[in-house]
Amino acid sequence: MFKLSPVMLLLSAALPFSAIANQVSGTVLDKNNQPVANAKVSIMGSLKAVETNSKGQFVLSGIKPGKVELHAAASGFAHFNSIYDLTESGLKDIKVSLTPSAIEVIDVVASPFHASNMESATPVSVLSGDALRNQQSATLGDSLAKEVGVHTNFHAGVASTPIIRGLSGPRVLITQNGLDVSDASRVGPDHSVSSEASTAEQIEVLRGPATLFYGSGAIGGVVNVVDKRVPREVEQSGEWLIEHDSVDNQKLASVNINTGSDNIAVHFDGFYRESDDYKVPVKDEHGSNKIANSGEESKGATAGASYILDNGYVGVSVGKLEREYGIPGHSHGDEEVPVFAELEQDRIQLLSELRFTDSLIDSLHTRVAYTDYEHAEIEHGVVGTIFANETVEAKFDALHRDMNGWRGGFSLHYKRSDFSAQGAEAFTPPSETETLAFAWMEERHFDDVLLQLGARVERVTIDAPKVVLPEVELHVHDDHDHDHDHDHDHDHDHDHDHDHDHGAEGRVFAVDQEFNPVSLSAGLVWDFTPGYNLGVSISRSQRAPSAAELFSFGPHIGTRTFEVGAMFDLHETDNVHFDFDTKQDVELETANNIDLTFRKLEGDFGVVVNVFYNQVDNYYYQTPTEVFAPSGHEHHDHGEHDHDSHDHGDHEGHDEHSDELPVYVFKTDDVTLYGFEAQFAWQVTSELKTEFFTDYVNASLDKGGDLPMIPPLRFGTKFNYQTGQFSANLDVIRYQKQDKIAYLETATDGYTMVDASIAYHLPVGEHEVTFYAKGHNLTDTEARVHSSFLKELAPRPGRSIALGIRGVF
Repeated sequence: MFKLSPVMLLLSAALPFSAIANQVSGTVLDKNNQPVANAKVSIMGSLKAVETNSKGQFVLSGIKPGKVELHAAASGFAHFNSIYDLTESGLKDIKVSLTPSAIEVIDVVASPFHASNMESATPVSVLSGDALRNQQSATLGDSLAKEVGVHTNFHAGVASTPIIRGLSGPRVLITQNGLDVSDASRVGPDHSVSSEASTAEQIEVLRGPATLFYGSGAIGGVVNVVDKRVPREVEQSGEWLIEHDSVDNQKLASVNINTGSDNIAVHFDGFYRESDDYKVPVKDEHGSNKIANSGEESKGATAGASYILDNGYVGVSVGKLEREYGIPGHSHGDEEVPVFAELEQDRIQLLSELRFTDSLIDSLHTRVAYTDYEHAEIEHGVVGTIFANETVEAKFDALHRDMNGWRGGFSLHYKRSDFSAQGAEAFTPPSETETLAFAWMEERHFDDVLLQLGARVERVTIDAPKVVLPEVELHVHDDHDHDHDHDHDHDHDHDHDHDHDHGAEGRVFAVDQEFNPVSLSAGLVWDFTPGYNLGVSISRSQRAPSAAELFSFGPHIGTRTFEVGAMFDLHETDNVHFDFDTKQDVELETANNIDLTFRKLEGDFGVVVNVFYNQVDNYYYQTPTEVFAPSGHEHHDHGEHDHDSHDHGDHEGHDEHSDELPVYVFKTDDVTLYGFEAQFAWQVTSELKTEFFTDYVNASLDKGGDLPMIPPLRFGTKFNYQTGQFSANLDVIRYQKQDKIAYLETATDGYTMVDASIAYHLPVGEHEVTFYAKGHNLTDTEARVHSSFLKELAPRPGRSIALGIRGVF
């Protein structure tokens, strides 16, 4: 970012008229006519941007004559937008007046159009700055768990993905700078997201369908992790952090550096984190208050460089991530088996943005990524299963110049993912998924109304050359099973105690599926009075099912179930025998969504209220069958164990069932999800700010019954106090009991979480060093996350105190 100096202002005043033509200059002031320093002032649709000096002054040069839209933004203020007629003589002495906003207004990078979290037709949350550093965790889902409308599928602290309005997995796309992270996190909850919050600049959450920009995998929303790995400008800045947490003896260090000279911008970031098993407020049957096998060790580094042109930039980054973490709850009978995952990812990104003059195409945004991901699950020191995902992705957004007030353009998107799972617990076969999509988006201002329209057409092919239907013994537990003598020999033949179907032969299928999802969207934002707006978004989005939803067939130890994909049909041959046949009637998932948003974005009191309704046809989900299958392990004398930790049921674990898994099948039904999100912020004094928020989602089958693992009603309040060099935060969040549950699912008690932090900011020359302490779960509450597959085994961590120091330069 170019900073305006007093010398520049003096030179500008001394230059002849011809030299200051096509300039825009002025002053940014607050409501008391006091100058606002470090405000970002830019011309929309160009790369022209500066920061105001200590007197609030700015000068933008080399602007093409005609209508220009001036944009100004500063922390603590609502954004300013106004259109001017720029002549050859330029514009001088513009007065830009910023009004305060109790809710922080942050620009969103995820959209090709300019928008902020308070100006978008669809609901958006942005986590950045000190708020991001206070909330960052070892996993992405846990880092976002306090964001409105976002929950976590907490997996014992070693893995988690975000849940947006009750949707997660293949419906919520996780991206890094707008491109898929391309890991295996959407396949299983025990698979870690390969994106790091400690080196991120901001994390954006697009709630509701974002299929126009990202494709059918974003039918439920998008989480976009933004960083400066590919620099957009030459700047001299950096950030470093060192932290220690008591609950798991976690040690974290991270660094971000941005530098360069002339036309070359350079970036480097890296991090290292390690932790032990974390402590909980309750003890297990062995008297331990730690979650076994919940430690981790992670490290990563990325280097990037860009060439800065007069009309944009082009750059590339190369990054590597390595992570070793435990997979808790991996048991055979009553024997806790230590299983670890070793994750490794190499990622290359190319980003470019070019602006053009006197051309139909105003700008071209290019994003290309190659990702090579692999993680191995290691048991007893031996690699049992290897998951791999090799992805190539390219996205080109071409925005046209203003045409009768309409701004917009088209997007061409290509992605190919080669996914494989090999080993004893490879529950999904190798497959190649290829997507080619074309999207068109337009927007126009009609006085106080912004109208946005868009459409996207995709071709998705899934090629699985080796879908295996192995020979497997399936059975039910009859009354005789449940009354069985526990002292019976466990090495007996199962036929002595269960009825089996031996008719399922080992077969191999080559399957090639093609889908053509079509998505349409219309939205508007009405600034019906100064400082207020209403947003409406209506969309019809389609999604092609994932390979895992279609072709899974085998034991998934992370969820402790035997998963069967939608391409297989479970049917009963008599009272107790079952087998599987393939079926081909696979449908697109179609969501019809409406969002209504009310915002008050100026003044000492801010409000954002969202109401949504989402009706989904052919919704893919897992359902229990009361059928059981072998886990795939050797049969040992393990003793009693509750194998149904998938927590969709309360099956009692008996000795003779200790090495088997409940069968869950993917099926489709029509479902309806609706709910609300509300956020109220009040700047009580110049030092004290308080916030109240709440969110709720109801998810039910249209034919009756509830969807599983839906987060409960939540509400909370946050207090922030900042004066001089001292700041403090207090968060109190209440999670209500969740008793709207699916068949064989268990209810979860409510709980209250109390977190707090204090920080002392010490200026060191032009830099700043911050000493801080963060306390989580200060009341040491037993908190079991309803949307977690391990909720019965692994509650949230107990009371923890983290001490750290971070610097900005």
